[in-house]
Amino acid sequence: MSGTGTTADDDPVQIAVWRLRSRACWVDAAALLPADTAPGAIQRAALLVERCLYTEQGWQDAEDALRTAEALAHGDEERGAAACERGYLAYAATLHAVRDRVDEARAALGRAAALIPPDAVGRALLDFRRGLLAENLSRSPQAARAAYRRAHTAAAAHSDELLLSFTWRHLAGLALRDGELAEARHGFAESLRIREELGYLVGTAPALVSLADTETEPEASRLREEARRLFRLLGGVPTWLAGQLAPPPPAATA
Repeated sequence: MSGTGTTADDDPVQIAVWRLRSRACWVDAAALLPADTAPGAIQRAALLVERCLYTEQGWQDAEDALRTAEALAHGDEERGAAACERGYLAYAATLHAVRDRVDEARAALGRAAALIPPDAVGRALLDFRRGLLAENLSRSPQAARAAYRRAHTAAAAHSDELLLSFTWRHLAGLALRDGELAEARHGFAESLRIREELGYLVGTAPALVSLADTETEPEASRLREEARRLFRLLGGVPTWLAGQLAPPPPAATA
């Protein structure tokens, strides 16, 4: 659930869900949604899958919610959305070495691609997740870049600002890998700007750390210290930042 979440600004339930989600309270957010309708069940599953990626916990809760969503889904787009979440959960489990589910991830995202029309809103998120799979599991940066660019274009067309923050960030990461420092700094800065404007706290620390990697001192240290503050505020989430945000060693004394 990298995109969406901020489009239903007039719906008080969706506003509450967004505020909880952005503060790493995925279980509380999911509890606000109906479990007996396909849209509600799919969104609940998406929240709990995202929790797994950020906390490395709650795998069974996500599986249970996903099975409910799959059972309630009707029509190609709903079935495609459920398959997209299935693929994302399998991707997260593989990435965090819980279990190797890469074949399941590929199959589920492929099934979603067959179900979700090219011009549908959900296609941008699907393309982004296919990019993640290509970059982090298949080790294919060229395929990842192509998928991220498709997602970026579609997210801009649908005004999905949150997803744009993800596509900016991951395109910038590939640019940094290629030594394109200015391009990487611009992409990371855009990602951070969007997340701060949206109030997406759980994604702000990663954006700060990424931008710090392209900056010189003292700006790099300032960005990392702000990331540490947010990381502590959210109780050590996302877990995969822990190593990057370890306190700097004490200065040597004469």
